[in-house]
Amino acid sequence: MAQAIRDKARALGFDIVRFTDAEATPEAAARLLRFLALNRHGAMDWMERRSEQRADPKMLWPCARSIIMLAMNYGPEKDPLEALKKSDNGVISVYAQNKDYHDVIKKKLKALARWLIAETECELKVFVDTAPVMEKPLAQKAGAGWQGKHTNLVSREFGSWLFLGSIFTTLELPADESTQDHCGACTSCLDICPTNAFPAPYQLDARRCISYLTIEHKGPIPHEFRAAMGNRIYGCDDCLAVCPWNKFAVSAKETAFHPRAALEAPLLKELALLDDAEFRSLFSRSPVKRIGRTRFIRNVAIAIGNTNNPDMSSTVMALLSDDDPVIRGACVWALSRLISEDVFKNVNSAHAAKEQCADVQAEWRMADASYASTVT
Repeated sequence: MAQAIRDKARALGFDIVRFTDAEATPEAAARLLRFLALNRHGAMDWMERRSEQRADPKMLWPCARSIIMLAMNYGPEKDPLEALKKSDNGVISVYAQNKDYHDVIKKKLKALARWLIAETECELKVFVDTAPVMEKPLAQKAGAGWQGKHTNLVSREFGSWLFLGSIFTTLELPADESTQDHCGACTSCLDICPTNAFPAPYQLDARRCISYLTIEHKGPIPHEFRAAMGNRIYGCDDCLAVCPWNKFAVSAKETAFHPRAALEAPLLKELALLDDAEFRSLFSRSPVKRIGRTRFIRNVAIAIGNTNNPDMSSTVMALLSDDDPVIRGACVWALSRLISEDVFKNVNSAHAAKEQCADVQAEWRMADASYASTVT
């Protein structure tokens, strides 16, 4: 049956199929609790609410006896780091440049589940990144790869580019051997991080991570991280892309993971003009859609501020009257990095006095002060 499951899963498009038991992994549970205790999860309070279930698969589903860990390769054809050099274009994380992987993988998991029930009459549950399941430690335990120093899964065959899913089942399946850590003395993933989000190897402070800031964080981006964001407007692939194990990676076979032309290197000035309906249309069936227009345009405005291109100033200036204060605040910051002090003062006098939001008023004051701080 184990071999039959592997054959069926691979026929459905999964690149890795491994088995492990449903027992808790004490080391992973301890790391999770430490992560939460240090508040490194930021505003992701859902991690804390169901931490007991996340730490122990049996707490999530007591009937589970085995876990089938599955992975799909989403390796890009190009080096994602190259896109960071084109400052007028936005960079969307590789995984989000086409269809939402949750939908793609869940469809395949359900097909495998239906087949498995028909073959064995077992009970099961399927999960793909939307339930309190620690997929990465389970994947390491099952031998699909190991958690690198950037805390993401690394595979000797596929590098850093793997989507994970799991099936909890009442079947007793032979557990595969776990994978050993093969990071060695390498610290490339830690060294490249633009915001120093890794306090130590194998530790992440999500509050400093550009992926967290551009996706999960709902309010204004803290000032200390804005310049470091560069032209990243949804997620960040730096620590994944730099991993030396990617030399063995191959591009994704699944066409749903191939980049859509409109999302591969979109022009920032065009993205900034999207209204809500246009935003939803452009990112239909993409994971980008879930963050909504406000967070997305906020990210775009910050990226425009990092272009050092004065010609882009009119784009953010048009958004100074946007209905959302988070967008207006980001545009104030961006504008202050693109135009001269004299021009900024004229814009300030036209807009700042009308501003009712205290946070945006503070942005105007800080932006105005930033000119004074550059005078030597």
